[in-house]
Amino acid sequence: MILTVTLNTALDVTYRVPALRPHTSHRVTEVGERPGGKGVNVARVLAALGHEVTVTGFAGGSTGRELREGLAGVRGVTDALAPCAGRTRRTVAVVDERTGDTTQFNEPGPVVSPAEWSAFQDVYEGLLGSVSAVALCGSLPPGLPVGAYAGLVRTARAANVPVLLDTGGEALRRGVAARPDLIKPNADELAELTGSHEPRRATQDARRRGARAVVASLGAEGLLAHTPEGTWRAVPPARVRGNPTGAGDSVVAGLLSGLVEHLPWPDRLTRAVALSAATVLSPTAGDFDRPDYEELLSRVSVTGEASAA
Repeated sequence: MILTVTLNTALDVTYRVPALRPHTSHRVTEVGERPGGKGVNVARVLAALGHEVTVTGFAGGSTGRELREGLAGVRGVTDALAPCAGRTRRTVAVVDERTGDTTQFNEPGPVVSPAEWSAFQDVYEGLLGSVSAVALCGSLPPGLPVGAYAGLVRTARAANVPVLLDTGGEALRRGVAARPDLIKPNADELAELTGSHEPRRATQDARRRGARAVVASLGAEGLLAHTPEGTWRAVPPARVRGNPTGAGDSVVAGLLSGLVEHLPWPDRLTRAVALSAATVLSPTAGDFDRPDYEELLSRVSVTGEASAA
């Protein structure tokens, strides 16, 4: 069993329009809704890959109910979300069918009270006893301490559960100091953490700050992994266009599934890149196109560099 934590869950709404133009009215040709937030997207992909997954975090209000109803229909995913008084946020992705580009709108999350946070930590600690790995994903909702993820990392480490952290800003800075097994920043998050815009130098610095391994998402340039076993670059065969919502979450799912399956790093990275590209190609946010994924697996390029220091 794998555990994903999404403290700021969301109901993802996707609108498709013939062409997106500012300052005009648009006729929506298609609407899609599904449970979202980074860890929820990770769980969906993991379940599609055949893993049993438990989802926890917060859910509240009418959108929280819709989110939980949607999760009930996902085979392989167990709902262990904690209640909160505030309303779960929505995210709205507007897909321009003419260009394939997506414009994203993210609402703020609900304010989480100290009592709700304390209750969640008890739930989280109890779940760690039955899982093989945990992913801590996404932004912090209002009301939580900036060191919330650092505390959850330390709790997982005390339970001897491998922990992957995927967040940004000060939450990432605090979380790295708690020594997670893996972090997966994008280029901007990595630069903000380390002060360096050179990916190789920045991933090395992120490891020195406490992360055991670092896998940086570099957009069209693929992934750069800096680990105790070595350093690798993994790139897709060609640039893909589509809806990028959830592509980074598919990277996390690929890395996490590879970890629990004890795959070597090049195989983990191949899976992660193929899943990410297949997610961009999918018409629905947070999903991946399986035929594209299976076709891409044999075409991802992974090259090794000098061993990690």
